Amino acid sequence: MRIYSATDVGQKRKMNQDYVFVSESPVGNLPNLFVVADGMGGHNAGDFASSHAVQKLVDEIREDADFNPVKVIRHAIETANTEIVDQAQNDEGLRGMGTTMVVATIVGHYAYVANVGDSRLYVIQEQIQQVTKDHSLVQEMVRMGEINADEARNHPDKNIITRALGAEKTVDIDFFDMKLEPGCVILMCSDGLSNMVEDGKMQEIILDPDADLTQKGESLMREANQNGGKDNIAIVLIEPFTNEVEKC
Repeated sequence: MRIYSATDVGQKRKMNQDYVFVSESPVGNLPNLFVVADGMGGHNAGDFASSHAVQKLVDEIREDADFNPVKVIRHAIETANTEIVDQAQNDEGLRGMGTTMVVATIVGHYAYVANVGDSRLYVIQEQIQQVTKDHSLVQEMVRMGEINADEARNHPDKNIITRALGAEKTVDIDFFDMKLEPGCVILMCSDGLSNMVEDGKMQEIILDPDADLTQKGESLMREANQNGGKDNIAIVLIEPFTNEVEKC
């Protein structure tokens, strides 16, 4: 397995409210763990929301005795949500904070994924497939057929999300599982990448045969900044199987 992870403040923001966690080694009963979170809130509240939620998630996973990855991740996200809600209620400076979160673990040939908000997970091979579904106002409009994907990219309300950790006392989580194929690459990112770089360009960069994983990650980051860098950028790239005789 090869991993690249990085965050960047971008070109317009003064504070980085994106947060990533990656572990190739076991975390509790999960064989590995990858997380991207994109915080929101004034002053340092968004920064606190993303980092604190991820730290709480990781702590809960370490302590969970269950071996079912979906149950482990669900419990950890729910606990992190409660923590963010409680912190916001107890500290005036943190009121209104929240964070997106996309979580993945790879167990054998399968990836188990959870998401809340509009941070994404893609699987790239011959094609690029967005596995997660954005919980955002504009994506709801796309799903309802009110606007198309091109209109969504430049829509003035595209940053309004419909789910986040910290928004409500209970959190609605989407789960996905998929069998991974040989040669696949997993991309997890905040909307600071997906809003700045079209899917086709991301696929082109990731499939570049002359670049290693770090170079691909750096190229994605550079492309987002060159296209305006209007938000913080978080990227996690995973090559699940680097030995050609192994299968995903």
